[in-house]
Amino acid sequence: MHVLWWIVVGLIAGWATGKIMRGSGYGPVMDILVGIVGALVGGWIMRALGFAGQGGTLYTIIVAIIGAVIFTWLLRLITGNRDTGAGNIRRAA
Repeated sequence: MHVLWWIVVGLIAGWATGKIMRGSGYGPVMDILVGIVGALVGGWIMRALGFAGQGGTLYTIIVAIIGAVIFTWLLRLITGNRDTGAGNIRRAA
C-alpha cells in the first residue's frame, strides 16, 4: 500500500513541478519518478532543517513538490536542458 501512496504523491508532485518549472517535461512515467525522487529529496531537506517527518497528506505533497522542483532544477543544470517550451522555437531564416 505504501508503494501505491508513493506513486500517487509522485504523480501529483511531478505534475505540479511540470507546471511550476515550465518546459517540455519528461513524460508521464518520468514525471512520476521525478516526483518520487523529489519526495525523497524534500524529506531529506526537511529533516536536515529540523522538521519532523510526520505530517498529513497536504504536508507530504508540499514537501514532495519542493523536493521535485529542487531536483528538476539540479537535473536541468547538469544536463543543460533549458527548454522552456513553445517560447524557444527557432525561426527559420
